[in-house]
Amino acid sequence: MAENKIIIGASLGNCVHVAGIYRFLSLAEEYQYTSYFLGPAIPINQLIQCIKEKKPQRVIVGYRLSDNSARTLFTELRRQLDNNHLLDQSTFILSCTPALEPIAQSVGVFQYIFSGKESFDEILESIHQTPQDIPLDKKYPSTLPERILAKKPFPLLRHHFGRPSVEETIKGVAQISRSKTIDVISLGPDQNAQEFFFEPEKMKVDESGAGGVPIRSREDLERIYAASREGNYPLLRCYSGTNHLEDWAQLLYETIHIAWGAVPLTWYSRLDGRSQRSIQSAIAENQKAMQRYAALGVPLEVNESHQWSLRDAPDSVACAAFFLAAYNAKKVGAKHYIAQYMLNTPNGISPRADLAKMFAKKEFIAPLQDKDFTIYTQTRGGLAHFSTNMNIAKGQLGASTALGLVLKPDIIHVVGYSEADHLIYPHELIESAEIVQGVMKDLLFDFPDLEKDQVIQAEKKRLINEAKTLLEAIKNIQQPGDGDDPWVSPATLARAIQKGILDAPHLLGNPEACGHVRTRIINGILRIVDQSGKIIEEKDRLKNYLES
Repeated sequence: MAENKIIIGASLGNCVHVAGIYRFLSLAEEYQYTSYFLGPAIPINQLIQCIKEKKPQRVIVGYRLSDNSARTLFTELRRQLDNNHLLDQSTFILSCTPALEPIAQSVGVFQYIFSGKESFDEILESIHQTPQDIPLDKKYPSTLPERILAKKPFPLLRHHFGRPSVEETIKGVAQISRSKTIDVISLGPDQNAQEFFFEPEKMKVDESGAGGVPIRSREDLERIYAASREGNYPLLRCYSGTNHLEDWAQLLYETIHIAWGAVPLTWYSRLDGRSQRSIQSAIAENQKAMQRYAALGVPLEVNESHQWSLRDAPDSVACAAFFLAAYNAKKVGAKHYIAQYMLNTPNGISPRADLAKMFAKKEFIAPLQDKDFTIYTQTRGGLAHFSTNMNIAKGQLGASTALGLVLKPDIIHVVGYSEADHLIYPHELIESAEIVQGVMKDLLFDFPDLEKDQVIQAEKKRLINEAKTLLEAIKNIQQPGDGDDPWVSPATLARAIQKGILDAPHLLGNPEACGHVRTRIINGILRIVDQSGKIIEEKDRLKNYLES
């Protein structure tokens, strides 16, 4: 039988401010508490009587008036709790102004004192844990699935971080950890490390620190991980490298206990110029890296789809690539899969069209989930979406976060407001996380279900049908010797890119791709168009690869 958990809430004395108390009780109900709201301006003896009757696990009281009155009130509360032997029977929480916090601390009644500066972690801890002697592995679980479960109904917050020196990065990771604002720190190594960590003789010395932290040794990673062992003990992860991806997987598993691996399916190749691997060999090596993460029991993300959208590929291509990414992850034996939904991409897409694409992706991969393959939803703002004007970018961060909440994310990948301008500093990262927390405080619960919007429904259905057409075309170009499954075959998938089935306008001129597809945003929706600008469907674009 489930524990009957009870929480009581009231504002004390002559204080009538109850909004914060009421919201806190609503949150506690999400954690299966039965709540009793006594109302504003409740006398202490009435509160004591209710505690005697209900025997609550939690009691939250509010007082937001003068210092002198607060001291008298809190002292009297302590006296009555002592006289009735109730002080140790419940966890007592106070909502007050910052000025009253030291007074409340001196009285010794409250295990938690909230004055508006507290983090989500502290709020959640006050609801479902006790502050004394909590084992760190229970307070801050060390695996992604456990961490997601522990923080629900709030999503985890993740952010990239990597300054141009290892020492600066270590100091920043420690500062971020102490802030308790980020649950997952994603290390961003410089391009030298990503491409040539295992071939250091090929590194370009004049580009050290370009784009991220210049990781040059196992010890660098171990020191960064050690710096994160304070505050809320955030999980760590890292870019997967653009060469030697299997070796990177093993290294990151052993040094930073990587929370999940992120590997592309077709990219980090000649397709994007981030390595000199052919597309076919890149796919094969990327799949082996996926297998390594799966064998190590590490959750997996295949960050494929948004790479196409960043290059103005049709939304149908993005949806098909999204399916192929999840499909390949399942085929290599991954048990936990992180599906990343990059919003605002390409620039100019309308919110309705954006959500339709995301809902199409989500519905398209849903049948893959079963008892052996759990899918987590991760949302983020668009990489090229943010302004270099910091104030505008802060607004865009709030807007993209709000849009992403519609998808009910397990993880929010926070894109810091300053990232369009420079490598983010720790204080900017913390501020960005707090902006996202502010959005969640207002919008996380009882947000309207926008998926029911008729325009979104129609566009979602169209995109799913278009993506199915594209996947069928990939099946039809399979050749003898490609293997049994065209959707995991490096040869078939590389051929699909070469023939322009998987295509994007920005790939024009790439000798290993096609680049002939044309797209335009029409009425807020990214559509495929012919040379005259007329909208065409995938069945027309791919007619040479579809059975009659």
